[in-house]
Amino acid sequence: MKKQIQITAKSKKYKVFIENNCLDKYLIPEFISSSKIFIIIDKKILKNIYKIIKNKNNIVLIPVNGSESIKSFDSYRKITSLLLKKEIDRSSTLIAIGGGAIGDLCGFIASTILRGVRLVLVPSTLLSQVDSSIGGKNGINSRYGKNLVGTFYQPDVVIIDPSILFSLPFRQIKSGYAEIVKYALINDNKFYQWLQKNFENILKLKKNKLIYAITKSINIKIKYIKNDEKEKLINSSSRAMLNFGHTFGHALETLNKYNLNLTHGEAISIGMVIAAKISHQLNDIKKNELENIINHLNKAGLPTSTKKINSDEFYKLILTDKKNINNSINLILLKKIGKAYYKRGLTIKKIKSLIN
Repeated sequence: MKKQIQITAKSKKYKVFIENNCLDKYLIPEFISSSKIFIIIDKKILKNIYKIIKNKNNIVLIPVNGSESIKSFDSYRKITSLLLKKEIDRSSTLIAIGGGAIGDLCGFIASTILRGVRLVLVPSTLLSQVDSSIGGKNGINSRYGKNLVGTFYQPDVVIIDPSILFSLPFRQIKSGYAEIVKYALINDNKFYQWLQKNFENILKLKKNKLIYAITKSINIKIKYIKNDEKEKLINSSSRAMLNFGHTFGHALETLNKYNLNLTHGEAISIGMVIAAKISHQLNDIKKNELENIINHLNKAGLPTSTKKINSDEFYKLILTDKKNINNSINLILLKKIGKAYYKRGLTIKKIKSLIN
């Protein structure tokens, strides 16, 4: 089973290839005419590409550790310095092979080095395949919060090979599933019902169910990117809808100093529950809908609560969210399962009272 999706953003059109065992088919042939190809790859999956790049003289391979900690000013400086030392030019192509952290960092590098070079994304985690590799958001973290430094820069090609996922720990598969649930909750109740019946097959990486879930998630994301590439709208068509649960999830990740005992998907799972609880407290979603969301995430083995939301630092970090203006907090909430909306003008005091 294979899929090909055309993404049309205002700044660029590009293709997403979704197919098992497709790296040798799409990776190098797409940009073989490049003067140089620089591949930044997670060390854990180096073996997946050795045969593909064998005997190709114009390739520079840069293995890195693929954790969230790589999204730093220090990593940006080191890698850009290396690329310049190796004489990258504007006809070069930068290929990022790894999870969301590597994709985010490489997108930022590609958009800024020489004021922009070609970018190919090869996401190697379920989370990056359904979410971060699509749409052109990239960036690095700081001690003030997650993704607060970055650019919008669309890739030239995205290559999704679901067969790579079999090398992942099960915890990472569950982490990616949280983002799939997000897409259903904000935009498609029928998809959410389908997930309730099929989530175990997705977690087991059953080929047809998995590719359907990946494709469905990407197509939902495209709806928002097409109308609001740079997240400027403040209504239900805004790309910000894709941040459902992320205001709280990012705060938890920053509070946790991006340590591995809390994955991005786990933080987003908790964040979605917090946002759903607030939606219920504001008389939007019904109690049975809230309970349904919590139960489904629990069945998928994802966390739905944490004591860290009791800390003052958690609420301070909420204020750093990019959607906020002048200490007025803007959240993405649910009217019902399958329909998100933009809630503006909340205060920390009000959010505390709603959560507690």
